[in-house]
Amino acid sequence: MPRSWLDARTLVAVAAGGGLGSLVRWGLGRALPLRDNGFPVGTLLANVSGSFLLAALTVLIAARWPTRPYLRPFFGVGLLGGYTTFSTYLLDTHALVVRGDLGLAVVYAAGSVVLGVLAAWAGMELPRGLLATDMDGRQ
Repeated sequence: MPRSWLDARTLVAVAAGGGLGSLVRWGLGRALPLRDNGFPVGTLLANVSGSFLLAALTVLIAARWPTRPYLRPFFGVGLLGGYTTFSTYLLDTHALVVRGDLGLAVVYAAGSVVLGVLAAWAGMELPRGLLATDMDGRQ
């Protein structure tokens, strides 16, 4: 019987992960704040690294821990959902446009998507390669 999304343990896993992910994102924003004339490095880093981590964790959880039903809600939806930020990406893009940096806005907007897709691809391929190697290091 499939778990209901109303399962209390799933909700706790998502909420706990989301709280932690949001705190990490907040810390990253404090460490790499958006400057008036700067590039939104913090948002780009969060979204690209989050894409990589989500893809890698999805592969690893499915391969290594398929019977752990709360890992994906905690890490995928919660932690990485709280860590990544589509809304800030859009606000940063808008700020670049309003500031008159249309070229930089296009590079940032398109670059974020391209880098995110590439990071997700790498995040899937890396664990697949590691999982293909057994404990002795043989293929």
